[in-house]
Amino acid sequence: MADADPQLNVAGEGHKEARFQAAKPARRWGRLALMLSLPVALIIGGAIYWSSLQGKVSTDNAYVHVDKISVSAEVGGKIIGVFVKENQHVRAGDLLFKIDPQPFELQLAQADAAIATAQASEIALSNSTALSGVDLSSAQEQLAFARTKLERQEALWRRGFTTKATFDAAQHEVEIAKEAVRMADAKRREAAAKLATGSQVPGIYPQVAAGLAQRRSAELNLRRTEVRAPVSGVIGQADRLMVGQDIITGLPALTLVADGSQYIEANFKETDLAEMQVGQRAEVRIDAYPGVVLKGHVSAIGAGTGSEFSVLPAQNATGNWVKVTQRVPVRIAIDTPSPRPLIAGLSVKTTVFTANRKD
Repeated sequence: MADADPQLNVAGEGHKEARFQAAKPARRWGRLALMLSLPVALIIGGAIYWSSLQGKVSTDNAYVHVDKISVSAEVGGKIIGVFVKENQHVRAGDLLFKIDPQPFELQLAQADAAIATAQASEIALSNSTALSGVDLSSAQEQLAFARTKLERQEALWRRGFTTKATFDAAQHEVEIAKEAVRMADAKRREAAAKLATGSQVPGIYPQVAAGLAQRRSAELNLRRTEVRAPVSGVIGQADRLMVGQDIITGLPALTLVADGSQYIEANFKETDLAEMQVGQRAEVRIDAYPGVVLKGHVSAIGAGTGSEFSVLPAQNATGNWVKVTQRVPVRIAIDTPSPRPLIAGLSVKTTVFTANRKD
């Protein structure tokens, strides 16, 4: 075996070398194809991704919002009953809590007393002698008698059967009677004026009208001691209410989250608004509920950026100003009912389809 023919060995080695030389071009082309396929795949993938982004804009800076109503008492007083608890659902008109009504019941009684006093005063004025005309008639009778007496005294004085002093006294009695008539007539007009009604409340004695207004105010305050739900919704922050606590008028007592008031507030970049319009279709995905997709539409586009309405707006009048992309709040109305509760503050991803632009 060791003495094998050297020519055969040389022939075998030459055959292997030929096969190696033939395989080198095939490997080179395969490596080149592999190197080119990666950038081509990236280009195709990028083109597909870019195409998928056309006609829509999305943002993760979006949250569920609800209409929250701060319920407060319209009258002050001590709380004597609380009829709701945290997260309880109530209907419009349900009793939430009650304030001690006794002070307002006393106000109602005082108003009734004021009305009774005014009615008695009206009756007294209606039956007064000044208004009845008795005083005026008596004064007119006295005047007629004084004039008759004056005529007799004048005739006697001309014939010389009386003195000048007696004649002057008769004239004086006539003047006094005239003044009495004028005074009686003035008192009658004054009494009639006290019973007159104004144009604001025609036909009602003014003091009676004032008493009735006072009574209506007392009745209204008495009704307001029962604080009821203005709309249907879920109670929040009810731990503020406790029996025996004094409540102040206008101070928020609890919060009511209104039913069906959920909407999405999505903060889009200002560069996303070029094709966005009210009424465009939108899609909402809730982070808390994977797989839940809600349909909606753009109901409003904010009148200013978030920074414009912040407590401390940005001041850019400096030399080191850096341009920052602003965000504009866009309100998305939800068109389809959610299978899961939409809790205020949940994070969502919002997509607005701008391809159906309305020009």
